[in-house]
Amino acid sequence: MITYFQAIILGLLQGVTELFPISSLGHSVLLPWVLNWHGILASESRGESFFLSFLVVLHVATGLALVIYYRDTWWRVIKGFFTTVQQRNLDSSDGRLAWLLIIATIPAGATGLIFEHSFRVLFAKPLAAIIFLFVNGLILLTGDHYLKHRSAGQGKMSATVTNLNQTLTFPRAVLIGFAQIGALFAGISRSGVTMVSGLYSGLNHEDAARFSFLLATPIILGAGIYKLPDFFSNLDTGVRGPILVGGLVTGVAAYLSVRFLDKYFRDKTLKPFGVYCIGLSVALLLLGLIRGSF
Repeated sequence: MITYFQAIILGLLQGVTELFPISSLGHSVLLPWVLNWHGILASESRGESFFLSFLVVLHVATGLALVIYYRDTWWRVIKGFFTTVQQRNLDSSDGRLAWLLIIATIPAGATGLIFEHSFRVLFAKPLAAIIFLFVNGLILLTGDHYLKHRSAGQGKMSATVTNLNQTLTFPRAVLIGFAQIGALFAGISRSGVTMVSGLYSGLNHEDAARFSFLLATPIILGAGIYKLPDFFSNLDTGVRGPILVGGLVTGVAAYLSVRFLDKYFRDKTLKPFGVYCIGLSVALLLLGLIRGSF
């Protein structure tokens, strides 16, 4: 079972950590472990449980928040897609962005559809989440280090001012799509690995973050909608109230998070998030050793 308090806390955590590059799945595993919410922790790695329905609702709420925030962009992308189909060319920048998003969505979408459930059951455990959270921190710091050297080699202006449509190629978009698969491991951030992949593809922090958030929208929303029938069928009615409240909290938190991050990455870097992930993983590893949990 899940209480209203637990649902609100986990909903807030999901709304923030899904978009901040610090892994929502990793935090959703580690917080119940730290707080000794044993029922929730056990349900996370169970084949069938109320927690699966909880995650479904949180993902739908996060996806809707992204759609609402980027509604103007999505409207242009959708119109651009139909323009390219009608005219059979990619002269439209919005149409080209639509196809970049489509081909980048396929790898993670197909892999997640097949393996997401198995990976969640296998890796949604505290020690695994701590290890992958540490790895996530290293990935973020490596990406920032690469951009710093690229800036030094190319000059500040050429390295920091990019255009997503002009810079990102279709093969690079596919690689970014494959990078999303890392988010199946609790502790690896979807937004983090896609942002770093974007940096290696020639984008700056702002464009890498924006492409990451746009790319996450169909994956997150689609996964939630695909599994939404589970919420209405195999679920005790006693937990539906807390789950819906958690979803509402997630939606508000996700909207505020993307609004903040969209401005943050105009002139800030991934370094603080990398340091946070490494510091938190070390602290939690020590906590686990002290508790004798591993």
